[in-house]
Amino acid sequence: MNNEKYWIWLSRIEGLGCIRKKKLLDMFKTPEAIWNLKFEDIMSINGFGEKIANEILKKEYKANLNKYLDYMKKYNIHIISIYDKEYPNKLRNIYDAPVTLYVKGNVSILNEASIAIVGCRECSNYGKEVARKISYDLASFNINIISGMAKGIDSYAHIGCLEKQGKTIAVLGSGLDRIYPKENEALYNKIISLGGAIVSEYVIGTKIDKINFPARNRIISGLSDGVVVVEAKQKSGTLITVDFALEQGKNVFVVPGNITSKNSEGTNDLIKQGAKCITSAQDVLEEYI
Repeated sequence: MNNEKYWIWLSRIEGLGCIRKKKLLDMFKTPEAIWNLKFEDIMSINGFGEKIANEILKKEYKANLNKYLDYMKKYNIHIISIYDKEYPNKLRNIYDAPVTLYVKGNVSILNEASIAIVGCRECSNYGKEVARKISYDLASFNINIISGMAKGIDSYAHIGCLEKQGKTIAVLGSGLDRIYPKENEALYNKIISLGGAIVSEYVIGTKIDKINFPARNRIISGLSDGVVVVEAKQKSGTLITVDFALEQGKNVFVVPGNITSKNSEGTNDLIKQGAKCITSAQDVLEEYI
């Protein structure tokens, strides 16, 4: 069997998180060896109970693997395992690194200098303008921009980079065949055409599910050298990304906002807590130059 099929199979198993997958790989070295495990083998592993053993052994995960390979070949989608030299080093070093990544586009940029820009979906005009400008200016210094291709700040972060003909990376919380939001299909295609990349840890066909987005955020911060926050409400997914960034030892930069705006409550609180307040791309660059 093609080696990629085993990795696709491993990525299909629901209820088996990255930590357990990595534990299995540490013990058995290859996904093929895990494929060949029997019920009693899995039950003998500390922390692996009957429920997990049954999940790993489900026949449906081993079925129709050729259709994934055929689709990926047709649409130029690569699968990169944590063992591959192309796997991004910054991501490899995080606690819960994904064991596999699906990538469409320019794989090599995953190991280049990158800054993540994140923020509100329901952003203000001020937020749009700032995300676009900081992204554009960072791209002027050959810094790649990472975001989640969501509505609002994410989209404008990608757009600003593309306007400078820069390379941007979109990390999805679904399979690479599920563009979300749908109106970002043109943005998705432009990212690829200008040498960027679309990335997901989820196998082709994985539907959009809000439960996947917090996990997606650890990859956004994990791939980056630092995270810029432009507008965040007091309780938002953006702050989840910030938490991941801090856990991963990344720099967090925050654009101050209007003190009367709900969209600025989270960002202004981060500044009070000690995040670096920035008003330009230069404020970010001085941390790395």
